[in-house]
Amino acid sequence: MHWQTYYQPPQSTPWQGGPDTTHGSCFFHIIQLLNLTQPDWTPISTPAFAILGFRCDEGVKRNLGRAGAMDGPTVIRKTLATLPIQQKNIIIYDAGDISCENDDLEQAQQALGEAVNILLQHNITPILLGGGHEIAWGHYQGIAKAIPDEKLGIINFDAHFDMRPLLADDKGSSGTPFLQIANAHQQNNKTFDYNCIGIQPSGNIPLLFTTMQKYNGNVLLAEDVQLSKTEKYSSFINNVIQRNRWLYVTICLDVFAASDAPGVSAPQVLGLSPWQVIPMVRLLADSGKILSYDLAEYSPQYDIDNRTAKLAANLIFEIVHHHRFATGTST
Repeated sequence: MHWQTYYQPPQSTPWQGGPDTTHGSCFFHIIQLLNLTQPDWTPISTPAFAILGFRCDEGVKRNLGRAGAMDGPTVIRKTLATLPIQQKNIIIYDAGDISCENDDLEQAQQALGEAVNILLQHNITPILLGGGHEIAWGHYQGIAKAIPDEKLGIINFDAHFDMRPLLADDKGSSGTPFLQIANAHQQNNKTFDYNCIGIQPSGNIPLLFTTMQKYNGNVLLAEDVQLSKTEKYSSFINNVIQRNRWLYVTICLDVFAASDAPGVSAPQVLGLSPWQVIPMVRLLADSGKILSYDLAEYSPQYDIDNRTAKLAANLIFEIVHHHRFATGTST
């Protein structure tokens, strides 16, 4: 499999903004296009981010959800483009997209993993845009290739565990990625440190709670966040930070209430608010241990007033402005 078959180089089209803004003051001013298939690309040595899209609906379809997430990366880019930059010396690339062709999810996930590995090998912090949450299994494949022997903690902001049983022929869906990651860890005798924040008991059958217990996962329910004080989630997150060398943070946009994020595959009436999640994202970003990020499940056709796209763009704004690189430098 040649991963380049699934790769689409970045386009300048989404990165547009008003002509009256001061140069360098918005994302569309500073974004740089990075074609991963060019053999001679040599990013500068300064720590940087790269946006990489995963244009895919196949996992959502297999999970019997409402499709539309393949258009998410483009709309999030357009929304992010006009947000301001509040710090100097932020370097951020658009590295293009991996697209799922002919319903071949497994090959597309492998291609995504190859692209992620390339970015990580060049010390670039990926920010992936979905696509359904099947993005996580492809994303993880790239992380595992880049750091095969180092301890990784996974933090998933999500209303769902996404540890459903595999489909026929061991195929995955948007509901299976973390079971696939758990199985990969088991096969390689590695500790599986999976931590979910925002889980909805009404969105997960009992089997999934049992599966989570089987793999020693850690859970912070949505109601724990809604009803508790800061100390509870701070302790939860700090424990994950302290026991791992690296972290992978994945945000399924259905962790948020439907009033804030209507444009998702499975809207949540009892979801979290942005101001409950943002302090947690900031705490993680400042840890100096996050290797990679992704945002999943944005479906533009179901959005209202571009709310979900704006929320996704603002989460990227928070990541870029609060992330501390592992070298000790910070944007």
